[in-house]
Amino acid sequence: MKRWFIKSDNGLTKDNFKNNSEFSYITCQLLANRKIDSANVKNFLYPDYKYLHNPFLMKDLDIAIEILVDAIDNNLHIQIVGDYDQDGNSATVVLMKGIGFFTDNISFAIPNRIEDGYGISKGIVDTAKQKGVDLIITCDNGISAFEVAEYCNYLNIPMIITDHHQVCFDDGGNQILPKAKAVINPHRVDCEYPFKELCGAGVAFKLMQALFDELGGDEHYLIDLLQFVSMGTVCDVVDLIDENRFFVKKGLELLNYSDNIGVNKLKKENEIGKITTTSLGFKLGPCINAAGRLESASIGVDLFLEEDEKSAENFAKKLVELNNKRKDLTNEAYSRVNLKIKDNKYYEDDIIVVYDEEIHESIAGIVAGRIKDYYYKPTLVFSKAKEEGILKGSARSIEDYNIISKLRDFSNLFEKLGGHAMAAGFSIKEENLDILRKELNKNSNLTPDNFIEKVKIDCSLDFKLLNYNIVDELKLLEPYGKANPEPLFGTKNVEIKSLSIIGKNKNVIKLVLKQDEIEFSGIIFTNYDKYIKYFNEKFKTSDILSEYNDIKNKFIDILYTPVINEYMNTKSIQLLIKDIR
Repeated sequence: MKRWFIKSDNGLTKDNFKNNSEFSYITCQLLANRKIDSANVKNFLYPDYKYLHNPFLMKDLDIAIEILVDAIDNNLHIQIVGDYDQDGNSATVVLMKGIGFFTDNISFAIPNRIEDGYGISKGIVDTAKQKGVDLIITCDNGISAFEVAEYCNYLNIPMIITDHHQVCFDDGGNQILPKAKAVINPHRVDCEYPFKELCGAGVAFKLMQALFDELGGDEHYLIDLLQFVSMGTVCDVVDLIDENRFFVKKGLELLNYSDNIGVNKLKKENEIGKITTTSLGFKLGPCINAAGRLESASIGVDLFLEEDEKSAENFAKKLVELNNKRKDLTNEAYSRVNLKIKDNKYYEDDIIVVYDEEIHESIAGIVAGRIKDYYYKPTLVFSKAKEEGILKGSARSIEDYNIISKLRDFSNLFEKLGGHAMAAGFSIKEENLDILRKELNKNSNLTPDNFIEKVKIDCSLDFKLLNYNIVDELKLLEPYGKANPEPLFGTKNVEIKSLSIIGKNKNVIKLVLKQDEIEFSGIIFTNYDKYIKYFNEKFKTSDILSEYNDIKNKFIDILYTPVINEYMNTKSIQLLIKDIR
């Protein structure tokens, strides 16, 4: 069950239209819904490099540049320590290529998800010491690396942390930071940087922006790094506003005309024509993530640094192979875990907590996400860790439940804990699992209303107001993503003129819909079974496909995104239907 709401425009629509009347009223309303005021309309629709914030506004960035420039001038060995996900991959590539513009004495290391766990470890530092590393720079990790920072100080290896994850606080509510030489993170409470929602690759890019400014590097080379920043920004699902919007818009342009061998090989192996936010999030990104889940995340970095055609092709093939394996493991685990939830009636709990010893720990988060979507409840999925008596887990949450905040209320039960409002990772002693399940549910403070997914509609729109100019203008809002979703319109009381099933697998529903003598075709691409069941129940048919005439001239409400469809040299407006009632 879902509940539909029309977004509040915060009173900005009229002002937007008054001061930007070259755009339609509907576009001005969409911008208002995204909290874009009239003064920032053009900056949002036409993002540009010149609008980026001064990187030196970021706390400790000046210290980091001083250390980094000294290391470059003295040909010191610099090592980048990234993370094993797509954002960590992108951040590592940005620093390797960016710093590599000025020095060849640079290397990288990525933690092994199972052997090292999340973030920089003492083992990585020990290996760095053996290799004669003089400076360590983390990316997409490090903000909670308190022991490792102290260890680096003990070994006299300077450490610069670049991260975007939430900072830690002591029991008194005071910010605590690792004792590195510089800690660059826009979420620091003492950081005055105006945009806080950068991903790890975004923070790495700001460091490179400052370095290129300091040393007079090639601006075109610097901007070319945005193809990797865009990957991290999309795949880490950060807000696509402000700087992130420019990173992704420009990055997609660069990716589609890239001369990076690895990018083009991975694109080819995935049979992708044009790279979009969708193909990044659902094809290319998962390939990079699969390496970190099942083997070595270094493969993804090596792919984008590789200059040999054959080697890059082999890396790309390997990533696709690993991703296919990951998909199979995920499907098997999801079925098994969901059966366990049903058998134990965990779905009756406010917070679903489930343990499956067979699940590969690297896919626990994906499974948790799918379970959360299925039941629309916060979900924690645990797997067996390599350490005796320890379980590792991942959580995914719903809009009304800040998962990391709630888990920190029971931090005494965890061995390790980190994350943000919608997702978390942790480890726990096996004997604490049932205690955690009990305590989380006893203190959930959730109500039945919290378990109803809320769908936010941009505006109600009659068919007579929908035209080609408006649909064309919507393209200005691309790329879509978090905080800038696809425009979603609602229309009430549309008449069903016809229904048919199309597509190679006969799992796409096509409707012809009419309101006030105006007709549009509508397409439902997902949840075929759900909507066929809905139509049968709504219109009291046993099989809507054979009793097709029984639903003609019936009325429904629809949510949709309009697009322009071109077929056989004919253009038409088509409605991509997202929900019906």
